[in-house]
Amino acid sequence: MPEHLRALIVIVFVAGVVFALARRPATDLMAYSDFKRRRNLWFALTLVAFFSHNFWVYAAAATVLLTLARRRERNPMALFFMLLFLIPPAMVPVSGFGVINYLVDVNHIRLLTLCVLLPVALSLRRQSDTLSFGRTWPDRILAASLVLMILLYLRDTSVTDTLRQVLYLYVDVFLPYYVASRALKTMSDFKDAMLAFVLASFVLALIGVAEFMRHWLLYNGLLEAMGVQWEMSGYLSRGGSLRASATTGQAIVLGYVMSVAIGLFLFVQGYVRNPLNRLLGALLLAAGLIVPLSRGPWIGAAIIVVIFIATGKRAVKRLGLLALVGMLSLPLLSVLPGGDKVLDLLPFIGNLEKGNITYRERLLDNAWIVIQRNPLFGTFDFRNTPEMQSMIQGGGIIDIVNTYIGLALRIGLVGMTLFVAFFVSILLAIRKNMLLFPDKEAEQRQLGRALLATLIGIMVIIFTVSSITVIPVVYWSIGGLGVAYAQMVRTLRHSHATDVAHAALQPR
Repeated sequence: MPEHLRALIVIVFVAGVVFALARRPATDLMAYSDFKRRRNLWFALTLVAFFSHNFWVYAAAATVLLTLARRRERNPMALFFMLLFLIPPAMVPVSGFGVINYLVDVNHIRLLTLCVLLPVALSLRRQSDTLSFGRTWPDRILAASLVLMILLYLRDTSVTDTLRQVLYLYVDVFLPYYVASRALKTMSDFKDAMLAFVLASFVLALIGVAEFMRHWLLYNGLLEAMGVQWEMSGYLSRGGSLRASATTGQAIVLGYVMSVAIGLFLFVQGYVRNPLNRLLGALLLAAGLIVPLSRGPWIGAAIIVVIFIATGKRAVKRLGLLALVGMLSLPLLSVLPGGDKVLDLLPFIGNLEKGNITYRERLLDNAWIVIQRNPLFGTFDFRNTPEMQSMIQGGGIIDIVNTYIGLALRIGLVGMTLFVAFFVSILLAIRKNMLLFPDKEAEQRQLGRALLATLIGIMVIIFTVSSITVIPVVYWSIGGLGVAYAQMVRTLRHSHATDVAHAALQPR
C-alpha cells in the first residue's frame, strides 16, 4: 500500500477519536448541526486530498465543497479555523500560459480564503451594521503597512511582480483580518469560532503525538502523491526524537499553533460542563505542545498561561501556586528515569543544541549591521550582504529565525514599527474594554483575558521564528478577533446606555 494511503488510515483514525470525544463537550458551545457539518466537511476534504493524486484535482473539488458549505455556514470564521490546518500549505504555481512565467502561487490556505472569506468580506461591506474599514487605529496602521509594502515592491521588483504581491497582501493579510474583525459580533460568535480553532488544534495535536511516537511525518506522502515539492517537509530531530510538525511543515510552527490554541482554550473550557472533558482537552494540547520539541512556543505558552492567571481572580495566590509547582517539578525530574533528557530540552536550563542560541545571537548582531545601512525602509536583497552570507547554514539557507528582524531587514524600521504598533494598538483596545467589566468572572472579561494573553504570547513566539507557513494567517486572524472584541464591547455599552436613557424617559 502506498505511504500516503497508510498515513490516511492513521489520520482518519486519529481524527475520528478526537471528534468522537469532542462531540459532547463541543455542543456546550456550538450547535450540534454546526459541529456535525464541519466535522463531515473536514473528513470529506481530507479524503479528496489523499485520493486526488493531484493538487488541481483537489482544488477543483474543494472549491465546490467549500462554496456549498459557505452558503450554509452562519459563522464563516469558525469554518475557516476548522479547515485551516487540513493539509500542508505547500505553494503550487498557476501557469502563465506562455505569456509570463507564472500567474500566482496557490496553496490550501489561499484556496480556503478565496472560497470562504472573500465572499463574506464582500457581503460584510454591504451591511449597514458593519464598521467601515479605517475607523479603528489597527485598521489605519494596517492600511499604512500595506501601502508601504506596495511602494517598496514597486521600488525593488517589476510591475508584474508588484501586482502579484498586492494580490497576496489582500488574500493573506487583509481578508483574514477584515473578516475576523467584522464577522464576529456576539459572544456566541466568539465561542463558536474559537472552539473551531481549538478543535482543529486537537486533531493536529494527536497527529503530532502519532508522528512523534512512530517517527513518521504523516503528510509527506500526501505531498509526494500530489506531485508537490515543499522544502518545509523534511525530518528534524532533537535529542534523538522526531520533532512532529503535522500539516504545519515545521516543528516550531506546530508548537506555535498549539500555544495559540492553549490561549483560546483557556476561554472556551469555561463553558464545558464536564471537568473530565476539560482535563482531557488540556492534556491533549499540552502533548501537542511538547512533541514538536520547540522551546520558543513553550516559553510563549507559559507566558499566555501566566498572563491569563494574572488578569483573573486571586491572581497572586494562583501565580504563587504555579511557581511552586514549577520549582518542585525540576528536582523531581532530575531523579526520575529519563528526567535528565527532559531537563536538557528545557529553555534556559538544558544544554541540548545550544548552537541554536548562538546562531540567534549572531543573527541579531549581523542583522543590525545590515539594518543600519538602510534603516528606514530596508532592502529586499539583504541576503546578498556579506554579513548575511556568513549566516548560511548546512542546508545552504539563511534562516531568519525572528519575524521582527526579518521585517526590519526587508521593509526597514518604519515597517517593523508599524507591524508592532498594529498589535500594540489591539492589545491596548482589548485591555481598555476588558477593564470596563469590574466583575472578573464576567464572560466578556474572560474573553478579553484570553485574547490579551494569546496575542502577547504570539508576539513573544514570533521573536524566535520567521513568519512561515501558517504563522501569519493565525496572527492576522487573532488580531482581527481582538478588534472584533473591542467593537462588540463598545456596541454592548452603547446598547446598555441607550436602554438606560430610554427607561429614564418613560413616564412613572
